[in-house]
Amino acid sequence: MAIGFLEYSLISGKVNTMKAIPTLYDWAGGMPVFENLMMRFYDKVLLDPLLEPVFKHMSANHRLQVAHFFAEVFGGPAFYSTSEGSHFKMIQHHIGKHLTEAHRKQWILLLIETADELELPDDPEFRSAFMAYVEWGTRLALINSNLDEVQAAEDEPMPKWGWGVPGGPYLG
Repeated sequence: MAIGFLEYSLISGKVNTMKAIPTLYDWAGGMPVFENLMMRFYDKVLLDPLLEPVFKHMSANHRLQVAHFFAEVFGGPAFYSTSEGSHFKMIQHHIGKHLTEAHRKQWILLLIETADELELPDDPEFRSAFMAYVEWGTRLALINSNLDEVQAAEDEPMPKWGWGVPGGPYLG
């Protein structure tokens, strides 16, 4: 019987913690899930009256790059940081966009709606970690969007998000 990431043996009455804990990326279903999530999500964004003006000029690669960024943050392959950008570059993309709290909340609403439609895992542990990153990342984007220049070092490490890591992301 599975309880979260622990396995409880009905025979011995003990919890087995020796099993490897999957990354959030693996738990979600891997790269195809993240790519599909961002493709469908940005379809909604471009139909949204509040968000469409912000995103209508996004590059053809934007959806895939965001999918790769999310996948890497959640423990997937380093496609984004090795060939598409860096955390510094992601921060840089938001500078001067002048996003509002209303933009941030609508972005989250559409992302979660899409995640539900695509049936991303809905167990509390996964959704808690997923939402924690979305909250942290969108608040960071909001702050940076209202700056005139990047306030981070060029070698800013990619965030790495895991299961219930105390204190938020670990960078490295």
